[in-house]
This record gives sequence, structure tokens and C-alpha cells, in this order.
Amino acid sequence: MTGDRPTGRLHIGHYVGSLRRRVELQNAGDYKKMFVFIADAQALTDNMDNPEKVRQNVIEVALDYLACGLDPEKVTLFIQSQIPELCELSFYYMDLVSVSRLQRNPTVKTEIQMRGFESSIPVGFFTYPISQAADITAFKATTVPTGEDQKPMIEQATEIVRRFNYIYGETLVEPAILLPDNAACLRLPGTDGKAKMSKSLGNCIYLSETADEVQKKVMSMYTDPEHIHVSDPGHLEGNTVFTYLDAFCRPEHFERYLPDYPNLDELKAHYQRGGLGDMKVKRFLNNILQEELEPIRQRRKEFEKDIPAIYDMLHRGCEDARAVAADTLDDVRRAMKINYFDDAELIAEQAKRFKESAE
Repeated sequence: MTGDRPTGRLHIGHYVGSLRRRVELQNAGDYKKMFVFIADAQALTDNMDNPEKVRQNVIEVALDYLACGLDPEKVTLFIQSQIPELCELSFYYMDLVSVSRLQRNPTVKTEIQMRGFESSIPVGFFTYPISQAADITAFKATTVPTGEDQKPMIEQATEIVRRFNYIYGETLVEPAILLPDNAACLRLPGTDGKAKMSKSLGNCIYLSETADEVQKKVMSMYTDPEHIHVSDPGHLEGNTVFTYLDAFCRPEHFERYLPDYPNLDELKAHYQRGGLGDMKVKRFLNNILQEELEPIRQRRKEFEKDIPAIYDMLHRGCEDARAVAADTLDDVRRAMKINYFDDAELIAEQAKRFKESAE
């Protein structure tokens, strides 16, 4: 179970952080069910004054999903706002979490600071870890493939599950986070060298960008400010180009695009001792990214030819997802003893009690 906010097209940070792994999991067939959703309700928590932005980007995210290889025959793709059961679950979970606990959530603190909310935090945004717990538990997800920045969110979801089960009995399933195998993919930096690639910061390479757009961004990418001359020794730490190579480069790329070097370690060693220019390394990275992104671009163009079919696919996914979420909500209501009309034993017991008191 995992998803993305539709506040713009998806970028390569999403791809290496989670999207690529989702496709691998889908094709491996190790999971009985997989759910991937477009988190439009969550996106509205800090875009309530611009709903059109969210509305327009739902289809963009859906196209990126399909272009990357997610198959609606194997994965349930749906839109968050179309599953009202998620709102009800969030409402119940709010009683299990304190304000101080939400304030301590590192991801929430970082996001609040990034958006400059300070004291004027929308309540919906502040409580989105609770909403995310509802998203996960509604589908009784055992595994959540995501990036490292979401680790505190999964921890909070686990706390909610444990507290609910402690109070009401074993009902919900504890989720486990599934991080990328490659350490460089845990949090891909922006092209400007900043810690996080973010749509709002404008430092992304989007999956749907043209070859020329990608090349332009790669060639202007942040490297080592002290590596002024080719002969200067270069530094790898904080060097965005080499971080991207760690995330995308495979041994066969050297044979195709840079046969002077046997592997990435040798390329790094040459850069560190001096004598290797940034532009040569950037051209190598550009070739690798173009190879990775070209099939995605081509698949997206094909899917763009029939947009109504994409909406039909999402509609079917919403129907399937809602049926699963409704079953979980039934379990939650039963555990909380608020399933009044389904509890024949309660009705009979109350009827008997009042009858006896009347006599």
C-alpha cells in the first residue's frame, strides 16, 4: 500500500524512492494484493485555496503510474477522496493520538517549516499522519514501500494500530516500511544540491520531461564548488551528480557510454585525484537518465491518447478499493461497539432489560 500527492507530475525522486520498487513488487507477485492511490484529499490540506491544481494533477500522476509500468490488472489504482470510509477511520483514530505526539513527528515539523505555516497550520495538514494511518490500515497493508522521509509516518501509524488493538482487541494490521535497497535512493537530492527533491522548490527532473529538458537540467546540476579546474581534486560528498550515479548507474552503462572506465568506483577515484571534468561526468549521467526515462516517456504518450479510458480505470479501482475499506470499517465499528444496527444480541439484550424493568 502506498501513494503520492497530486500536486504536480512525478519526478525521478519518486521513481527511485518508491515507484521503481512498486513495479518490481507487482511483477514479482509476492503480495496477494497491492494498492496504490492518488492522495488528492491529503494534497488539499495545503492547497485548499487552489483545488484546481489538485484536480488537474490527478490525471498527471495516473499517467506517470502507468508509464512507469504499474498494471491495473495487478494493482488497484484509486483516488483517495473517493473512499469516504477513510475519513471515518481518521475521525476515530484522532482519539488515539495527542497533539503533542503530532508536534513531535519529524516529517510534520519539516513539512510545516518548508511551507512556512508556523502557527497558522491547517488542522487537516497537521493531522495528516492520522489520515495516512487510515489509508494504510483500511487495506490491512502489511508493507508500505516508500522513501526514508516517510519513516516517522509509518512509525506513527504503527502506534495507532497498537493502541487501537490494545483498547478494542486485535483488529488492525501493523504495517512495515519497505525502503529502497540502494542507499542513494533513500532521499534523492534536488538538482541544486538541496537535501530534498521537491516540486515546490523547482529542483526536480520530471519523469515526463523531454530529452532536451532533462539534458539541460543535468548539465546545470550542482557538483563540487571547489572543483574549478579539471586538474583539481574533486569531492564526492554533497556532489549531486555522483549521488545520481549511485542511484541510477549499472555496470553495463560503462560499456555503452564510458568505456574508458570499468566501473563507478574507478570513475570516482579519478574524479577525487583530479584530471576528470564535471562536464564529462554529467554527459555520462545524462546518457544513463535518457536510457531510463525514454521508455517511460514513450509509454506515457500512448496512454495520453485515451484519457477517458484512464478515468474509467481509476473509477473501477475506486470501487474495488472502497469495498475493501468498507470491510475494514465494519471490523472497526464492531470492535468499538458502535455497530448498533448489526448487533442483534445488543438489541435483544436491551429489549429484555427494558421489558423486565417495566414489569
